[in-house]
Amino acid sequence: MTSYTVEVGNDNFIPAVIEGSKKVPVVVDFWAPWCAPCRALGPVLEKLVAEYGGRFTLAKINSDEHPQLAMEYGVRGIPNVKAFVDGRIADEFSGALPEPAVRAFIDRIVPSAAERMRVQAMADYRDDGDAAKALAALEQAAAADPGSEPVKIDTAEILIALDQLGEARALLQDLSPLAQMDERVAALRAQIDFAATAEKAPDTHALERRIAHKPDDLDARLQFAKLQVAAQHHRQALDQLLEIVRRDRSFGDDIGRKTILQVFSVLGNDSDLVSEYRKRLASALN
Repeated sequence: MTSYTVEVGNDNFIPAVIEGSKKVPVVVDFWAPWCAPCRALGPVLEKLVAEYGGRFTLAKINSDEHPQLAMEYGVRGIPNVKAFVDGRIADEFSGALPEPAVRAFIDRIVPSAAERMRVQAMADYRDDGDAAKALAALEQAAAADPGSEPVKIDTAEILIALDQLGEARALLQDLSPLAQMDERVAALRAQIDFAATAEKAPDTHALERRIAHKPDDLDARLQFAKLQVAAQHHRQALDQLLEIVRRDRSFGDDIGRKTILQVFSVLGNDSDLVSEYRKRLASALN
């Protein structure tokens, strides 16, 4: 048994498998001593976990000794192998597959070299905010896997931070139709639109003077709101946009409400600010 293999039972299943899979994938092998296919599969899994050198953990569960775990996870026959990623089952198979098939299974759930570079680049960026360094690291990841869409999406985020909006927009346009539907991609597109608008907008103070002099100048309020989003002053932006909705729903083909939804996309559905302003928008509409 290698250092990357652990015997798992009721007492350590949560820390070893559920929590452990939030760091690296955990491949759980449900087996029993009397099972001949289990004895054939076991050495294959042991060989691969040693070969992959810590890129995944092998958890061995004796289903005779821990029938409740086997029952809980729907094991109807052994050997049964389930791969856990981020605390959840990501893939599984039953029976003693040949080594090439088991290797292909492992490769589906173990991050590639490009993916590891991408994750590290973004983790460093979240820590130090060094966009130029993150971009260089993501370029290396893209060289390792030119087709990686997660790398392209992360690169677009960094390009936006560096005000390279055209390059970011081009990367997002190059994504597959499925990736285009991702909420994060929509948020990045909205960020690009707000930033591009801000580049052409009048001075913030000039817009504030226009609004103070003429509160019904909804175009000034809209431009001011977009400037505030670009500056990440989201509450101030949403306040102006709500005021547009209250004063004239028809202005700009309901542009106040539509822009609020764009801001929600930038912030994400888990944002407390989104929750607060969804209620305020509903109140304004009703």
